[in-house]
Amino acid sequence: MRRQRLYVDTSVIGGCEDTEFRSDGRALLAQARRGAVLLLVSPLLLRELAEAPAQVQRWLLDLPPDSVELLIESEEAVGLRDAYLRARVVTSACTDDAMHVALATVYGADLVVSWNFRHIVHVDRIRAFNAVNLREGYGLIDIRSPQEVV
Repeated sequence: MRRQRLYVDTSVIGGCEDTEFRSDGRALLAQARRGAVLLLVSPLLLRELAEAPAQVQRWLLDLPPDSVELLIESEEAVGLRDAYLRARVVTSACTDDAMHVALATVYGADLVVSWNFRHIVHVDRIRAFNAVNLREGYGLIDIRSPQEVV
């Protein structure tokens, strides 16, 4: 059976040290550690995580290498990100959020997992991301919080 490929954004890793999100975030990473899911990680997440405290960074660094797939920021993903911005799915202030969804879409993630309820895990935004995806020739992308995945 194929492992689910979950694109995680920085909020998932950071949430492992947040009282409100700790339990579900840690449970998701435990699933990856057991090999039940594969986490798709982008250079964007790594750049954002580099600014986080060491105890937050450790959550990703301590995962076994076979539980994580490192993506590259392709021209195709940049193009899709820009399509989201042109369609005003999110504003230019949220370019990184658009890039997270674009990378997940381009790389065929089964889910985007995020705690970002304002710009990513929001029903209107999910519909708008998917409208652009369909217009641009991509499939639908499912977006959930870690709580919905574990």
